Formats: sequence, structure tokens, C-alpha cells
Amino acid sequence: MKRRLLAMSTALAATMLSSTAAYAAECTNDVWKRVMERGKVVVGVKADYKPWGYRDTDGSIIGMEIDFAQAAADAMGVELETVAVQSSNRMQFLEQGKIDMMIATMSDRADRREIVGIVQPNYYTSGTNIMAPKALGFSEWEDLRGKPVCGKQGAFYNQVVTERYGVEVVAFTGNAEAKQALRDKKCVAWVYDDSSIGSDLSSGEFEDFEMPLASEDDNPWGMAVPLAERDCVFGNFMSGLTFNMHQSGKLIELEEKWGIQATKYLADKKDQYGDWLAE
Repeated sequence: MKRRLLAMSTALAATMLSSTAAYAAECTNDVWKRVMERGKVVVGVKADYKPWGYRDTDGSIIGMEIDFAQAAADAMGVELETVAVQSSNRMQFLEQGKIDMMIATMSDRADRREIVGIVQPNYYTSGTNIMAPKALGFSEWEDLRGKPVCGKQGAFYNQVVTERYGVEVVAFTGNAEAKQALRDKKCVAWVYDDSSIGSDLSSGEFEDFEMPLASEDDNPWGMAVPLAERDCVFGNFMSGLTFNMHQSGKLIELEEKWGIQATKYLADKKDQYGDWLAE
């Protein structure tokens, strides 16, 4: 019996060592090593999505996600360099090595996980909401039932609010046309992604409008490192940093700093990851 247990233990140990060795062989950590050697991390961020990432008057890029990128650089003990990316090229920039990592309002989707290393937990979210005149005083989705609401052709939000709340969607080819129709009172609200609406409200061009409802259908955002490093040092480091920023409430503080409407998502994450011994 002892010989059998010894044999089983030896086999288990050999398997574990083999797995560890295989894992170590897979994790070359090339990008992480390069960042550490040069003392600088290059992060892809948005420069046209206020207040998450946008150009300041001096041309520098500022915003909530840039503060997050700075927190990452500080935790790594390196300098931060930001590179402006767009939705159309942010994953390609990471694949091509033009940036070391990305924090750029990117929704976490299964197809994207096959291209870049989206780390967990997700750091933010966006959902469906409306922009409406403050004077109308909407407070819940049911207030829209039977009313004309502007939307963008092809957006999934249109079907959701039609089926769920019986609104009459007036679809336009682009967001600019939909928002102009809202200004022209051809509809009582514009239904779209709440982060985009928040960006518009922060621009100062929609002072008579608000985003009055609770967002629905959360679509979490993910930061990304190169796919090969997602489960290695770089990915694990960023995963831990994101967890800590949720637990400490730092992400909520950044939300407040940049005047972003408080999200239930961040509040829930702080509670979920809270220290059970904390008073």
C-alpha cells in the first residue's frame, strides 16, 4: 500500500513539475521584459472619447482611462507613454507591438479574446440608456412607452427598447442625424450606448439634456495585453491591479473625478471584492 501511495505521489509530483515546466516554457514574457528594461510602458488609449480619453488644450491626452494607465505604470515602477488609438486599429496596434497594452473603451467579447489578451476582472462597463431634454423629466424606462425615440439604424438597442418598453424608434443612418433630430424635437429621446451619451454630455454641447435612466444590458470593458502574455506575468499583474482598484474604490474615485455618472457596475464590484474583515 505504501509503495502504491509513494508511486502515486511521485507520479503526481512529476505531472505537476511537467505542467509547471510547460507553463514556464510558454511564458516567455517578452513584452513584460522589454517594458522593464526600457523603464517605460506604452499604452494605447482613446483621444476622442471624453471623459475617458481626450485631448487637453495643450494636446496631451487626459481622462479616466489615462489615470488608470498611470496607475499601472506607477505600480510597475516605469514611466507612461500614451498612444492614441481608435476602435478600428487598437487591436492591430497591440498585435503589431506598437503598444504594450491597451485601455481604450473596448468591450470584452469572445471573438476579441482570440486576438488580444483581455484580462479579468473587467474594469468598466457600458450599457443602454437615453439622452433626453431635462425638461421632460423622465425617470424610468416605462416613461417612454408609446413615444418616438431616435436611434441609429442597425443598433441592437432599437429592438431591445421596442420589445421591452414599446417605444417607437425613429432610426437614422448616423448618430449625428439622430442627435440633431432630438434637438429638433422629432423625438423625445435618443437611445444609445451610455458611455457615448456620457461623452456627449461632458462636451458642453448638450447642457439642456441629461441621461436620466438606469442603464441596462451591461457590456463590460476589458484592458488587454498581448495574447501570449495574458496568462503570464503581464496579464496576471494587470489582473491583480484591476482587482485592487475595484476593491479599494479607486475606480469609483476616478469616475467621480472625471464627472462620469456613477455606475452600479463599479459599486457592485467594490462590494463583490471587498475585504470581508474590513469594518
